[in-house]
Amino acid sequence: MLLLVFNQYFHGSRDNIILTMFLLLYFLLFCSLVLGLHLYFRYNYGGRLINKIKGPKTMFLFGNIFDIFITPVQMFYYQIEWRKSFGSLWKLYGLSFRAVYLYKPEEIEVILSSTRYIGKSHPYTFLYPWLHEGLLTSAGEKWQHRRKMLTPAFHFLILKRFFATFCDHTQKLMDTIQNEVNKDESDLLPLISKATLGVICETAMGTTTRDDGDSLANKYFKPIHTLSLTMLHRVTRIWFYSDAMFQFSKFAKIQKDALNTLEKFTTQIIQERREYRKNNNISTESTDDVEDNVYGKKAKLAMLDLLLDEEKKGNIDEMGIKEEVDTFMFEGHDTTATAICFMIMRLANEPDIQDKIAEEMKSIFGDSQRQLTIEDLSKMKYLECCIKESLRVYPSVPFISRFITEDVKIGEHTVPYNTMCNFNVFDIHRNPEIFPDPEKFIPERFLPENCISRHPYAYIPFSAGPRNCIGQKFALMELKTIMSSLLRRFKLEPVTKPEDLIFTSDVVLRTTHPIYVRFRNRISAS
Repeated sequence: MLLLVFNQYFHGSRDNIILTMFLLLYFLLFCSLVLGLHLYFRYNYGGRLINKIKGPKTMFLFGNIFDIFITPVQMFYYQIEWRKSFGSLWKLYGLSFRAVYLYKPEEIEVILSSTRYIGKSHPYTFLYPWLHEGLLTSAGEKWQHRRKMLTPAFHFLILKRFFATFCDHTQKLMDTIQNEVNKDESDLLPLISKATLGVICETAMGTTTRDDGDSLANKYFKPIHTLSLTMLHRVTRIWFYSDAMFQFSKFAKIQKDALNTLEKFTTQIIQERREYRKNNNISTESTDDVEDNVYGKKAKLAMLDLLLDEEKKGNIDEMGIKEEVDTFMFEGHDTTATAICFMIMRLANEPDIQDKIAEEMKSIFGDSQRQLTIEDLSKMKYLECCIKESLRVYPSVPFISRFITEDVKIGEHTVPYNTMCNFNVFDIHRNPEIFPDPEKFIPERFLPENCISRHPYAYIPFSAGPRNCIGQKFALMELKTIMSSLLRRFKLEPVTKPEDLIFTSDVVLRTTHPIYVRFRNRISAS
């Protein structure tokens, strides 16, 4: 009977009818498969729990996958808008991908304070081709071993030994800025990045770049920018979360070329230090001109020296050394340069605050032009408040993520295992319940008496908990050294205004356009 119906309807041969039936059967099987997948991902254990959390409207089967198929600029601002719409705990999900965003300090503390939730997944996995399993991207026992190994390299006594290097590179930066004084505007990032890269090379790596600005741009800065673009391309296209799929894209070749350039740069740094140690019979274990013992051992000359010594003991191999050098070269210069650029821009737009810092400098140095000492840094209380406020408004790392492998109770919700817990630091730092008038630049927020009642996880520019930034004291010392020297010598005038900034998603806080400022000699300006 069914065959007769098809025959009458299609007026075709028996073979066409059979073919049509097979196509219909395949269509029904496909629909059943899609429906089955939807029901599985929606109503399995994780799906039931994640759907109890508010979030943007979802599509059948695919959830929010296509909501993140947007530009990096849209991604930056949409996250903030979604939080405003759906509250302090909200979610994105699709297929097996699940992510929740946390906003309240009490909820943030649950994850960041625990050693049980130190794993990382996307987007950090997209950095693996470059950083592999260095301290930023590793997890578990490997991360714990590396963290313990590297911590002595950032002890305060080691930082004291690096202070002269901070001052040397700061002086070079001041001389460079002096050449900018008569210009109508100066692009900050190229100026500052070269200085901070020089600092990390000479302190943590024990070497110098010896490259001019153009050479450094081609060898290091441009490849890093390229890698950031390829990572963001993958973040906003979930089909490229698969390494196998990504390898067929044009961005894979672009990434490979950038990685080759960076590998040559890193290899050169490691090789130069090996040769220097060999030719000068240098070993951190034999160093006897150190002020004190650190963790029961002699203080280290540089982080790279520590790694090379650990290699001799069999505690790390050559690949491990490269992982950590790449990680600290990137994190040690880029985040600091970003912090300095935003702070210079904001102070240029806050003349009253800038003058208060200048007054503090005068109370410390008088009218003298003497060199900065490490003891001077501890007297810079107001400058320290300004640095902290700048990091609140412009956190160098605007996004943190953890991958949980077990259920965790957060507020009234249970977040299921195999879920990304994301923290939009930029947005968290603008919580008006904790920081009234959050867009205003108010350094007094960080006076000791105003910090007593503030939740410790309300302000996390260096992350928090066991995976906090190992180099935060290094960064703060560098920031104080550069900013105090800058404001003693120059007056900052605005070009780029805070309201002009258009932020874009990236590993560190970026804007779509360069940040400009005018430098004027402070003596003549006054």
